Amino acid sequence: MPSPGLIVISGLPGTGKSSVALPLARRLLAAYLRIDTIEQALVDSGELTAAPAAMGYVAGYALAADQLRVGLPTIAECVNPLKITRDAWQRVAAQLNCWILEVELVCSDPNEHRRRVESRTSDIPGLVLPTWQQVVDRTYEPWDRDHLIIDTACSAVTATVERIRHKATAITDTAEPIHPPPPL
Repeated sequence: MPSPGLIVISGLPGTGKSSVALPLARRLLAAYLRIDTIEQALVDSGELTAAPAAMGYVAGYALAADQLRVGLPTIAECVNPLKITRDAWQRVAAQLNCWILEVELVCSDPNEHRRRVESRTSDIPGLVLPTWQQVVDRTYEPWDRDHLIIDTACSAVTATVERIRHKATAITDTAEPIHPPPPL
């Protein structure tokens, strides 16, 4: 990619974020930031009395900015359930005058989505994965802006990676400065 930019892979647990983000980062030779990894490291530190709510995202924004400053395309993987978290990723890109591609992975087949959630195992030591009921009950605000939506119920991982790579390449060819959302 000719210019550094930020790709944020979002979606509910079990939609395929990790399955897509890691091979995408390898394909693009990009930095890879996973909020679950950051949050579990914070828990493992023993300094928290409860699981982090915002700390993992705040650390992720700072780490993404560092990677973009050194010129690396950066993939951030997170549920990204709220407008406030989505706007914060936008601000990171805008402050560094980088392009951003926001991707939401969905799984339109509820039976397949449930199967994925209930059958997966964690690849992060100590991370307790959510139950299906916790996924269903999770707060996940509707998006308020255009973004790339990919249904992983009908798109294989390799096709999804290529679709995101193609879209990111198209953005780099026409990238204009980003105007950040208003401050919090």
